Amino acid sequence: MLTEEALLKQPPEKYMDDEQLEFFKSLLLKQKMELVNSLKETNTNLQTQEREADENDRASLEEERWLELRIREREGKLISKIDEALHRIEDGSYGYCDETGEEIGVQRLLIRPTATLSIEAKQRRENIEKAYSDG
Repeated sequence: MLTEEALLKQPPEKYMDDEQLEFFKSLLLKQKMELVNSLKETNTNLQTQEREADENDRASLEEERWLELRIREREGKLISKIDEALHRIEDGSYGYCDETGEEIGVQRLLIRPTATLSIEAKQRRENIEKAYSDG
């Protein structure tokens, strides 16, 4: 199995070969497992807080619960993105920009393994969104 350091040293012609795909698949599965465990822990925390709360703690409990639910929602969305990335690994499209078909790049994928756009495509999209929101 490749290390991150070895991955970064590989020549461009190795981009998204079987070894690199296996590296990213393992990385994504590890992240997914951590998120699933975090979601389970959040559920347990919410249930424990409910039972232990008294009347004075209700307001702070509700705020904590709201924050935990927001985190849970965000983690759930990330799990969906990870599942989509795993599907792209299986269908051979992982690592390539959805808009241009160009390589996303190993460095970007190490930072955001669920990325579907190259940096350039992402910047173009953000510029368009900004132009429309500015009005």
